[in-house]
Amino acid sequence: MSEKMIENNKVSVIGEIISSFTFSHEVFGEGFYMVDIAVNRLSDQADVIPLMISERLIDVDGDYNGLTVEAVGQFRSYNRHEGTKNRLVLSIFVREIHFIEEFTDYTKTNQIFLDGYICKAPIYRKTPLGREIADLLLAVNRPYGKSDYIPCIAWGRNARYASGFSVGTRVKVWGRVQSREYTKKLSETECEKRIAYEVSVSKLECDEV
Repeated sequence: MSEKMIENNKVSVIGEIISSFTFSHEVFGEGFYMVDIAVNRLSDQADVIPLMISERLIDVDGDYNGLTVEAVGQFRSYNRHEGTKNRLVLSIFVREIHFIEEFTDYTKTNQIFLDGYICKAPIYRKTPLGREIADLLLAVNRPYGKSDYIPCIAWGRNARYASGFSVGTRVKVWGRVQSREYTKKLSETECEKRIAYEVSVSKLECDEV
C-alpha cells in the first residue's frame, strides 16, 4: 500500500475500552472485529468511537473493559444496505494499538488529519444563537480506486470559509472525531436513537483548483 495514500487519512485516539469485541467481517482469512472506546473531551463529555481491528493485532477473546488504549489508523466509511436504503457507517480502521498504563495529556486524546475532495455542496447555516456551522462531505482516496466519505463539521470563520467551496475542491482538514446522538424517525409511530460520527474541524486549508 502506498505510503502517500496512508498519509492522506491519519487518526490517533486514546480512550477507555467500554465493550467486548464483535465480529464484523473476514478478508482473505483475516477476521476483523468492532470494539467501542470512550474518548474524553476537554469538557466532561466523552465521544464513543468504534474501532475496527484485526484479530492479528489483538487477542479478540480477551476482556479489556476499562483499559486505556492508544489506537492509530484511518477513519473509514462503508455503505451498509438497510432495506432499500444505504447507510454510511464510519469507524477507525486500526493499524497500531498500544495499552497505556498512565495518561495525563488530554490535549492529545483525539487527533485526525484528512486530505480529500469536497464531494457534495457544503451546507452553511446558523444556530438560533447565531453560531455559524458548515457541513462538509469529504471524499478521501484509498488505494485500489476506493474512497472513504467522511462527514465534517466546521464552525465560525472556518464555516464561513468552507461555505464557498465548490464540489471537487481539494481540502486539508485537522480536527477530532466526535460522536453525536440523534433520533431517526422510522415511521409515524417509531423512532430510533442512533449515533452519528463526524470530524469536528479545528483547522482547514483549501488548495484552490
